[in-house]
Amino acid sequence: MKKQHVRVAVVQSAPNLFDKESAFQKIESYSIDARLQEANLLVFPEVFLSGYPRGLTLGTRVGSRTSGGRKDWQRYWESSIDIPGEDTNRLAKIAKENELYLVVGVVERDQEFSGSTLYNSIVYLGPDGEVLGKHRKLMPTGSERLLYGQGDGSTLTVIDTPFGRIGGLICWENYMPLARTAMYAKGIDILITPTADARDTWQATLQHIACEGRCYVLSSNQFVTKSTYPVDLAGYLDIEQDADVLCRGGSAIVGPLGEYVEQPLYDQEGIIYADLDMSLVMQSRYDFDVVGHYNRPDIFQLVVNETKKDIVSFKLK
Repeated sequence: MKKQHVRVAVVQSAPNLFDKESAFQKIESYSIDARLQEANLLVFPEVFLSGYPRGLTLGTRVGSRTSGGRKDWQRYWESSIDIPGEDTNRLAKIAKENELYLVVGVVERDQEFSGSTLYNSIVYLGPDGEVLGKHRKLMPTGSERLLYGQGDGSTLTVIDTPFGRIGGLICWENYMPLARTAMYAKGIDILITPTADARDTWQATLQHIACEGRCYVLSSNQFVTKSTYPVDLAGYLDIEQDADVLCRGGSAIVGPLGEYVEQPLYDQEGIIYADLDMSLVMQSRYDFDVVGHYNRPDIFQLVVNETKKDIVSFKLK
């Protein structure tokens, strides 16, 4: 029997860019806060560990790259994490100490081949101190494609918890109708959407997805100011003339009929809490179940390839 009520928390913040320890300090601090507020689930923004390089060109123009941009990228690589690895063990320890399901957006370093490719990922940690799974962003957005590799269907992760099934899609992945359908078909009850999109249209997206999927949607966004950027970056000139606030946030919690449970938080760092009545998920599907009675499999079918995408395979002679 699932728990009918769960207290959730969504963080709106950003670390000092490319500073892993700064990110961990914030994760530890907000996790303690969440424990004191008796939260069961805590969510951090897209690539919170160790930052989203908003506004930086990393020395890239069509047809050329600069040596300074390459050095900035190396700092990003050095502040990324391995899954599994020492840093994920540290996250798992934080989750266990604070008895939380902890969901963190991270920059993940490829361990399978060269070790050089980075992925925009979500890592899931359990209150028992275990790494429960990860998700790699399937399609990096715009110029993110130079920073991050493409994930595959093997990390369309959904995790069963005592209060329901949780899983996530990252930022504009949520504009991919078939990706959403795959998550709905996995029985998602709480969809987690770490993001870097602070536009008004993102709020319409959250409400639509909640209403479409008849699930709770937890959106965790960044609040970023120029003060979090190292001034010795080669690319600091890229943002020098920008406004001080680079991302205003907009973290929110939406219920399974598309209504706000917690309104968007703007123009400040913070954490929002909500007590979710999970019985409302089932009640909301009474008249609309997008992969159930409101589906027409005789007309529409979706095939999802969940095999791991191996670039190279070696065979013994």
